[in-house]
Amino acid sequence: MLEISDLITAVDPHTGRRLPVSRSEVVRRLDEAGDERAARIVAGLPTDRDGLLDPQAVDDLLVSVHTELQRLSEELRIGERLLHLLGPLFEAIRSTSGRPGRYRLVDVGCGLGYAVRRLAATDALGPEVDLVGVDLDAALVAEAGRLARAEGLDCRFIHGNAFDLPEAATVYISTGLLHHFPGPALDGFFRSQAASPAQAFCHFDIAATRIAPLGAWIFHRARMRHPLGRHDGVASARRAHSDETLLRAAHVPGITPLLYEPRGAANPFCTTLRPVIGVRPHLEEPFRRSLGRAARRLVGPEYLIESTR
Repeated sequence: MLEISDLITAVDPHTGRRLPVSRSEVVRRLDEAGDERAARIVAGLPTDRDGLLDPQAVDDLLVSVHTELQRLSEELRIGERLLHLLGPLFEAIRSTSGRPGRYRLVDVGCGLGYAVRRLAATDALGPEVDLVGVDLDAALVAEAGRLARAEGLDCRFIHGNAFDLPEAATVYISTGLLHHFPGPALDGFFRSQAASPAQAFCHFDIAATRIAPLGAWIFHRARMRHPLGRHDGVASARRAHSDETLLRAAHVPGITPLLYEPRGAANPFCTTLRPVIGVRPHLEEPFRRSLGRAARRLVGPEYLIESTR
């Protein structure tokens, strides 16, 4: 199932330059995918005389939808759940580095930067951790920066590719991003992080439970006003990767993949998002020690064998 928000904007992944999008072409793709409702939503979006989607109208719509998504993140306590893992993760990194220094957290596909702004507001990771959000959508990055300035927060937002930054990340994070990557692209996403100097990553995404699409429909129907947000919320749940897919994709050279609260160990009625974590091998044991009793919720590559029994 296609997400409308993936189709109505296009940018050059290397330069970040915005590319024109034909409304009729997007409608055609949705019709071919059998999604008549999504096609009708796109058909109602404004265009110029050449039939290209109006960039400003699209930007305004996506900022509005992401503002509503931020409210969902607040209700799902994404900031607290991130910190629950990032605190011990940075503790492990500090304990193995052997010396004090500066660290950098990079939020990939940050949108309006809720996760980064939440971490900056609490300062829970410490002043030596630079907080950076990166997105290919210039309008979302601009709004994230505006919000951070209005809130007086010490964090930065950059328009571009998170893996092309001049300063290396220590830890990569994301929320609600992984389901946007089909199989080969998902593998490449994790390989890019393994090939970087980063020490770890922590990516939260939708748990692929049987009731996830229904839960998404109820939740987004109640909280999202625009039909695009309601449509894409359900589409996201239907595209969610399984635990096994995430662990296999994250199992790249130089990285130990870990899944927190896998589907089989959690109540499907309470599980909305869960993270896949990757650490350099020398960090696994310090990370588990820093997590304490919560480390029992972690599973590694052995889970792939157990889940097939």
